[in-house]
Amino acid sequence: MNKKNLELITALRHELHAHPELSGQEHWTRQHLMKFLREHTALMIVDCGNWFYAVCKSPAGEKKPVAFRADFDAVPVEDQSGKPYASKNPGVGHMCGHDGHTSALAGLALELDQTGSQRDVYLIFQHAEETGQGALECAGLLDEIDIEEIFAFHTAPHIPQGFVLVRDGSGNCASKGMILRFEGAIAHASRPEDGRNPAPAIAAVIAAIPSLSAGYQGIVMCTVIHVRIGSPAFGTSPGEGVLMLTIRGEYEAEMDVLQADIEALAREEAFRHGLKCAFEYCDVFPEIVNHPASAQKVREAALKQGLKIYEQDSPTRWSEDFGHYLKRTKGAFFKIGVGPDCAPLHSTKYDFPDSILETAVEVFKSLV
Repeated sequence: MNKKNLELITALRHELHAHPELSGQEHWTRQHLMKFLREHTALMIVDCGNWFYAVCKSPAGEKKPVAFRADFDAVPVEDQSGKPYASKNPGVGHMCGHDGHTSALAGLALELDQTGSQRDVYLIFQHAEETGQGALECAGLLDEIDIEEIFAFHTAPHIPQGFVLVRDGSGNCASKGMILRFEGAIAHASRPEDGRNPAPAIAAVIAAIPSLSAGYQGIVMCTVIHVRIGSPAFGTSPGEGVLMLTIRGEYEAEMDVLQADIEALAREEAFRHGLKCAFEYCDVFPEIVNHPASAQKVREAALKQGLKIYEQDSPTRWSEDFGHYLKRTKGAFFKIGVGPDCAPLHSTKYDFPDSILETAVEVFKSLV
């Protein structure tokens, strides 16, 4: 990689890290990135409101277009990395590594601008990955342009540096946030029989989670995230309660079965205790299913750069909205190892390693 380009994207990453913005609020980030690309490349930039893309046009046009995607939102985690470029926004940090993803994609833009390409290359700079909404809004571009293939990467703190992790087929689990609301009737704590307390219904659902999550072909999980029943008033038997769950599955179809089973049990318990029950859903992420041919291209690109391949034997449990793109065209989502010394993702000490930037750009270039 051109040394000057590497210096530029390293400085860019530090700037992004210092100014993190939450999903749907990435106004400074988007403007700063477009300004960077306009100053340092002649690529066409298309502003799509919450997100944008850049295009390296090929004079030959011999092949169908290929796309690469990077996300640029941050998470509501305090930055305690101690870095000179630590977050200036209290309670918000790039502890997810999206500053690195985006800077690497900007590096590909710099390189393509200088070397050109034998095919059209679309670089998608995406918002709101953490809520699962960003890719849903951007993925239509693939149909509009007839993108043949799309790639993206993430860091893998548990994998040594110098390794690329990839898997044919299911690579990341699907997941969604599930909110169960129960409504009964308040009563005096001394006469709970006069009311309808949702606690027994919520307790029954929680107790059934292990059995409801068992017996599936792939990974199926349900995690209790939050429970609220009434208010801290010892004289009152509560009349309302909320149970928040995260459900996830290697296969969306199996996750949907778990969702239906939880809903059915909640309705049954609500009826048993004279309650009303309602459901809400948020942070919906699809499964990521890598196309085998695309995953093989990642392996070949990594080996070309002298990297080693770490074959992922099971899907990663955490979710990523890149799956929305792979529902529309073939492609692959891969991970780059950052070693055991890197802090865990979404922790207060996490900082994307600058040493990975060149690795990601070179793998991207080989994929082009």
